[in-house]
Amino acid sequence: MKAIALFLFIFISMTGMTNNLEKATLGGGCFWCTEAVYLELKGVVDVKPGYSGGDVKNPSYKEVCTGTTGHAEVVQITFDPEVVSYSEILEVFFMTHDPTTLNRQGNDVGTQYRSVIFYHNEKQKEVAEKVIKLFKDEQVYDKPIVTEVTPFDTFYVAEDYHLNYYNRNKSQGYCQYIITPKLEKFRKIFKDQLKNQH
Repeated sequence: MKAIALFLFIFISMTGMTNNLEKATLGGGCFWCTEAVYLELKGVVDVKPGYSGGDVKNPSYKEVCTGTTGHAEVVQITFDPEVVSYSEILEVFFMTHDPTTLNRQGNDVGTQYRSVIFYHNEKQKEVAEKVIKLFKDEQVYDKPIVTEVTPFDTFYVAEDYHLNYYNRNKSQGYCQYIITPKLEKFRKIFKDQLKNQH
């Protein structure tokens, strides 16, 4: 009986923990970069690259790259709000991409690379608007922030070869010259919030 009671307690505890998890869906340019950053953040349980915000069902990477689907490259982050808050998730978001370039991140140009926050509820919308206001008030950027704040609708997970892309392709040119410097900046700014100290 004790074993059954213990099992039930563990099961209920685990179920409770799972129910407390939240999701954030963010587009900050190429999803390989964004995924690599959030995989290292404490409190993040899962990160999936994919597509959101368009009107084409189950789009392929090739279709999204044309810029005609309306979708943005995004990551969907599952996180524990008791470890990392939604506002902290957004702070990382704004410090690891350029939210002042419309439909562009570096050499990646098109609506699929737009800066966008897809909020899952009204609380997330309010937090997003407050964080943007804070960044504007503090004049973190010289130019206006153009990040869209729009309601979440559907998330389509990207093809398997995109998952954990950076960690599987570190020697590739794009990873070395674009993602690695971005990760190093992130690790320096958020060193106390990393899962593993670098």
